[in-house]
Amino acid sequence: MTENREITPRRPEQGEVVDVRVGMFGVKGSGDTSGFGGLVQPVVMPGASQRPYGEWFDEAVDILVELLDESGTGAANAIEYVVVDRGELTIYVRREHLVEVCRHLRDDQDLRFELSLGVSGVHFPYEAGRELHAVYHLVSVTHSRQLRLEVAVSEEDPHIPSTTDVYPTNDWHERETWDFFGIIFDGHPSLARIAMPDDWPGHPQRKDYPLGGIPVEYKGASIPPPDDRRSYS
Repeated sequence: MTENREITPRRPEQGEVVDVRVGMFGVKGSGDTSGFGGLVQPVVMPGASQRPYGEWFDEAVDILVELLDESGTGAANAIEYVVVDRGELTIYVRREHLVEVCRHLRDDQDLRFELSLGVSGVHFPYEAGRELHAVYHLVSVTHSRQLRLEVAVSEEDPHIPSTTDVYPTNDWHERETWDFFGIIFDGHPSLARIAMPDDWPGHPQRKDYPLGGIPVEYKGASIPPPDDRRSYS
């Protein structure tokens, strides 16, 4: 087995400050009645971790690196960096190698991450060129372990290969992530909205999506959208 194969990190080890939030709830000016108007909070993304990762993490990463190198892909091409934060393992993967990484994690007898709990979307508007993230939560029932894969793409090119051939249960999860975040999963058997109407404009869980709404009819009464009912700034 390959021993202690280092992955060249994209992020600095100490983490990266990607944004600074002032106040709470997005309130500006005199509209803040919470008492937190002077709060200044940096947003720090966890830095790339260095070995030893601890627990079973080193062994799992070493096995994956060996499999990628043996296949000719090369771990340095497929894996961006590894993060161990709050006792959890996250492997950042380049999108073009995501499906292969998933197959190795599922099929290798020493890994056996045979279950995917789904796909989550995240929007980081301040991370230029990597604004949209897809997060895959994998479980090894065989070895009673969990890890996370994460893939980052830009808003201008939000394409990620579908993983439904490896994990069929990701079908509806990829549809939901497309619906709410606008990530396009190439090769999905039927990529369509799953919660919002087919003609709904935009993707409502992005952070730059307007806070407004549409009137709601309830037992004959019409309730105006939130932005017509109350102003927060």
